[in-house]
Amino acid sequence: MKQTTFAGLAYNAKKKRTRREQFLIEMEAVMPWVRLLALVKPQYPVAGQDRWPLGCERMLRIYFMQQWFNLSDTGAEDALYDSESMRRFAGLELGEDAIPDESSMLGFRHLLERHALTERLFGEVRALLKECRLPLKAGTIVDYATIINAPSST
Repeated sequence: MKQTTFAGLAYNAKKKRTRREQFLIEMEAVMPWVRLLALVKPQYPVAGQDRWPLGCERMLRIYFMQQWFNLSDTGAEDALYDSESMRRFAGLELGEDAIPDESSMLGFRHLLERHALTERLFGEVRALLKECRLPLKAGTIVDYATIINAPSST
């Protein structure tokens, strides 16, 4: 078990939750991680072959964040250094874990493409979102059950 850092304690004590943080919390709850990992793990190299020290689940979570937030490999690397909510979603602790670099993300994406896993992964996610009645549009997930308080116009 990892020890909580001072930064982690400060983050937990903050009062406002950002939209990105809330979205990632919701995705944590609804994503079928076990089913998705079952598709990828058989193709994921074990340490020693290609020497991928980064966990399959961690890389898969980063891959999905890249899709949800339209991030390039470089952009995702920067975002992981910059955003505590994204690091938490990926299971990373700044200062304790190595942040995957852009070439690791590229290698993971190529692995998914080489084994035709991207369509299978998104097929699983589309099926899940349909079950949850969360319509999927290009670049957006709409949750009709969410109430958004709009500021007064006066």
